[in-house]
Amino acid sequence: QLQLVESGGGLVQPGGSLRLSCVVSGGSLDDFAIGWFRQAPGKERAEVVCDGYNGATNYVDFAKGRFTASRDNAKNTAFLQMNSLKPEDTAVYYCNARATGSGDYWGQGTQVTVSS
Repeated sequence: QLQLVESGGGLVQPGGSLRLSCVVSGGSLDDFAIGWFRQAPGKERAEVVCDGYNGATNYVDFAKGRFTASRDNAKNTAFLQMNSLKPEDTAVYYCNARATGSGDYWGQGTQVTVSS
């Protein structure tokens, strides 16, 4: 059973930065495509960035130029670097892992609050 644990969220002022981590256990990160999603109060869960099977990393418009996804397969950890944060970025951020024939796995999320 694959498990994902997000961390790194917290309170930050507008314009600040956070780096989220997603630690994978029960499997090898190298076998999975990683996506990051967020859910703000009163809104549906929204995609932020996802790995593609072709090797590309696909960012949604609000994340382009501000957010960067990366991974360290040796440490079984994926990262989301978030810069120039805005109040509208306030949400619970979730890590998602997908692989053909292995299903779709989610972490419990980490709270990001951007406020002055």
